[in-house]
Amino acid sequence: MKSMLSRTCLSLALLCSLSFMISSPAQAAAGAGPAPNFTLKSLSGKNLKLSEMTGNVVLINFWASWCGPCREEMPLLNELHKKYEPLGFTVLGVNVEEDVRNARGFLKDFPVDFPVLLDSKNQVSKQYNVIAMPTTVVVDRDGNMRFLHKGYKPGDEDKYRKMVKKLVRE
Repeated sequence: MKSMLSRTCLSLALLCSLSFMISSPAQAAAGAGPAPNFTLKSLSGKNLKLSEMTGNVVLINFWASWCGPCREEMPLLNELHKKYEPLGFTVLGVNVEEDVRNARGFLKDFPVDFPVLLDSKNQVSKQYNVIAMPTTVVVDRDGNMRFLHKGYKPGDEDKYRKMVKKLVRE
């Protein structure tokens, strides 16, 4: 059982690395149409529905505790959230792991002020065609996807900041 779990973790890590390498670094999703609506339970136990956030700019970040780039990116997303929240912006962190304990453990090391949602059955990540960790989507005030970014490397947060600044002004 233990070796099967180790192989599964290794496979996930390799898949993350491979998908990061083959995915395009950034893709504008302007004109991509409405962001798929979803309802997910948050770590606090409340359900959150994307459509209820219409009127706000929303950055959706799909992440996992085993993802190295997610560890680098999470504190930067929290800073972005705190800076632009007063302007009608929020970050939604969507954890894609089956075991909620992994998310809770990660967040002890990387605490955040934004809602963390649980997609343990990967239904929402499938709706958004998530193939790389992390994947970031920015949704405008009308509920349309405007930006899609796969993976993370230092400096990518500047792209997010630029898009958020533009959208909160619209």
